[in-house]
Amino acid sequence: MILPQLKDFNFYGKKVLVRCDFDGARLEENLPAVKYLLDNGAKKIILMGHLGRPEGRVVEDLKLAPVEKRFRELLDSKNIIFLENLRFDKREEENDAGFAKELAGLGDFYVNEAFASSHRQHASIVGIPKFLPHCAGFHFASEVENLSKILENPKRPLVFVIGGDKLETKLPLVVELAHFANSVLVGGALTQNMNINNVLFAKPTDDGFDISDDSIMKFGEIIKKAGTVVWNGPMGKFEDEKWEMGTRKIAEAIAGCGGFRVVGGGDTISALKKFNLIDKMDYVSTGGGAMLEFLAKGTLPGIEALENNKN
Repeated sequence: MILPQLKDFNFYGKKVLVRCDFDGARLEENLPAVKYLLDNGAKKIILMGHLGRPEGRVVEDLKLAPVEKRFRELLDSKNIIFLENLRFDKREEENDAGFAKELAGLGDFYVNEAFASSHRQHASIVGIPKFLPHCAGFHFASEVENLSKILENPKRPLVFVIGGDKLETKLPLVVELAHFANSVLVGGALTQNMNINNVLFAKPTDDGFDISDDSIMKFGEIIKKAGTVVWNGPMGKFEDEKWEMGTRKIAEAIAGCGGFRVVGGGDTISALKKFNLIDKMDYVSTGGGAMLEFLAKGTLPGIEALENNKN
């Protein structure tokens, strides 16, 4: 797919809205695009995004002042303006056209740098591009480029390892992924008694907080032979040493396999950092649900908004 890029446009004297990812480790991924806009004469750079799930009301602990403070420690300019948490307004998650138009009225141009949120049909993701010229940010474009390689020509066997606890959103994606993967290995809270071609569900431990030793062994054997392995979601409650075994052993198996290793999602990245294995991965995506949905469906609402609305 060909997305409009930052370098295709002249930003001199323009007010530019940038949809950012503000969640923890993702904050720094916004810097190159913002610096590029500053260096190319943008008059104002208006940064916007969300934190948490305030459900349309103001929550003190989810205000963006601490995020702004951290960002300005990394890159500061009088030309940078922060909007407050977009999800304080219920119209954001409702994808309200009026709200999107209000936001669009603040700028002359829109940049999406929030890949990890681009599986959401929200006003700041899919609404604003209907009203403004737009493009993908550097990080957004990089995510699409790197993950597209898995869709187009993966080295096989292609193995997905899916865990975590977002049962209602991940199980439909497991079914989609199974159509083109050689194996989909499922653990965490997603363990089910279901029969799906190419899908192997882990057996949980008796207490339900990890996967069984037998499942660890079976998963490890499949991962060892993978040409490409994609991992999203821990196998259990890895934060507690009592239940870290499954996640740690799977992380070690992925780190030790000879294939191309891709990981995504905050909990998965946290686990790899805990076990000092993050540097063994070939590509680390900031997207969790967004990464999986892109690989399952080949696109995202945020991508389609950039492709389908004419500049």
